[in-house]
Formats: sequence, structure tokens, C-alpha cells
Amino acid sequence: MSQQPPVRSTSSPPPRPDASMSLLTNVMDHSLDDGYAEAAARRAEGGKGLPSTLRAKLGVGAALLLAAVVVTIGAAQARISAPTLAKERQQLIDRINAETSAADTLQKNVDTLRDSVGAKQREALEKHGGDQAELVSLLAGATAVKGPGVKLVVDDAKQTTTGGGNPREKQGFSDTGRVRDRDMQRIVNGLWQSGAEAIAVNGQRLTALSAIRAAGDAILVDNRPLVPPYTVLAVGNGQKLSTAFQDSPDGQYLHVLQQNYGIRASISAQDEVRLPAAPSLIVRTAKPQNTGKGKGTS
Repeated sequence: MSQQPPVRSTSSPPPRPDASMSLLTNVMDHSLDDGYAEAAARRAEGGKGLPSTLRAKLGVGAALLLAAVVVTIGAAQARISAPTLAKERQQLIDRINAETSAADTLQKNVDTLRDSVGAKQREALEKHGGDQAELVSLLAGATAVKGPGVKLVVDDAKQTTTGGGNPREKQGFSDTGRVRDRDMQRIVNGLWQSGAEAIAVNGQRLTALSAIRAAGDAILVDNRPLVPPYTVLAVGNGQKLSTAFQDSPDGQYLHVLQQNYGIRASISAQDEVRLPAAPSLIVRTAKPQNTGKGKGTS
């Protein structure tokens, strides 16, 4: 009879008694975390490495030292160049002051000559004007005048800008709230048409030859720039002149500027206004005058 091989048991070995305590076993076998162990090993091998906090402190200190060096060098350079810049600035200031003084002197000379010419013209007008000399002098603006009238003050809007904007009613204006030369022309012409006998704008007496023009945003009267607010003085029947102007088309035009563009304006009747004489008068034409003693010219 053949003997059969022994049958091997396929059952698994019995579990360890401590199998149910694997977590506690692992903690006991690995009491130190692996990461800490590796770090400790590296420190032990290096031996001479600096702590990370000390390296950070050294880095911050080096950065502060570098910043201090840069600031020191910049301050030293500024201190060296300061005298040169101050000298150049002072030279520019001196040049500006000198040129301004020279311009003021020339302007005074021009004003003196203009007054002298105006005085001689008025003297000649009084001498040869006969009975109408005073009237002609008044109409020509050659003499100062005073009397009842109106005071009209016109100023830019509170919030104004320069340049750009839409045209104001196709009149070539910029919608900026600024008083323009065309505005002032209409105001002055409206006062003339309402019965004004003499007009001055910011102390500039207007004559039949006066021109109101613009240079950029500035208004020129006889080539002299005016600064807002613009004070217009007109001699005439105060209350009547004020009412007539406000009812005129030019007065309504000024009202539209107030309503639509914020331009400020006020008008009031005055018991007395004083207007200076025109700075100078230009004689355009001359003709012979028969004095009765022969032919001559004046």
C-alpha cells in the first residue's frame, strides 16, 4: 500500500497576544518622530551650523547696514550739490527780478509819455475847439467825468476751467464759465445803446476807438489786460439806464450767461460814479481851419 503524504494545514498561524495593541507598540518602538530624529542627526553631523534665528538676525542687520550706507551716500551727494543748485536758483531769481524791474521802468516811461501826449492833445482840443471844446473832449474821453450812473460787476463762474468745451451757441466760446471778450463787447454795447454817456471797465476809459479783444483767457481793453471781476462804470441816469440795459437784448444775453453758465453779475444804480480820462487819444485826421486872419492849419 502506498503511503499518502501528510496533509498540510492551510489555517493561518494564531495572532500575537499583543496584536490588539499595535498603536501602543508603535509608540513605544518609535518614541521620537522620524523628522525630529533626522534633524537631530543633521545637527549632530554638522556641529558648527548657526541657528536659523541667528542667521535671520544677521541677514536683517546686513540689509539695514546696506540701507544706511545708501542713505549716507545720497545725503553726502546732496550736500555736495546743494550749494551749486542754490547758486543757480539765486541767479535765476536775480535775473527775474532784474528783468521785472526793467519792465516796470519801461512801463512807467510809457505811462508818463502817454499822459504827456494826452495832456497836449487835450490842451490843443480846448484851444482850438471853440465853444464845443468841452463837449468834444467829453465825447472823445479826453477828460475825466463824474455823475450819476450804474455799476455793473461781472465775474467768472465759481467753478471754471481753461480751454476745451463745447462752443457757446456757435459764438466761438468755450463752455467753461469764463467771461469772454465777446461777452464784454456785448455788455458795453448794450450800455451805450441804453443811454450811457461814458463807460470805463476796471478803470480803463472807453472811447470811440477802444477795442476789446482776447489774449488766451485774458480780456484786453486797448491792449491792457484786465483781471476779473470786471467792474463796468457807466455815467447816465442811474435807474433808467439800469432798467433799459436789463430789458435790452444784451442785458438778456447776460442773464442767459448767468442762468446757463454760472457767470456772476450784479447791477446797481449809483448816485455818483467817477471815470478817468482816456490814457491817450490818437488823432486820425486833421483839416485846415479858417481863423479869419488868413489860411492856416491847426
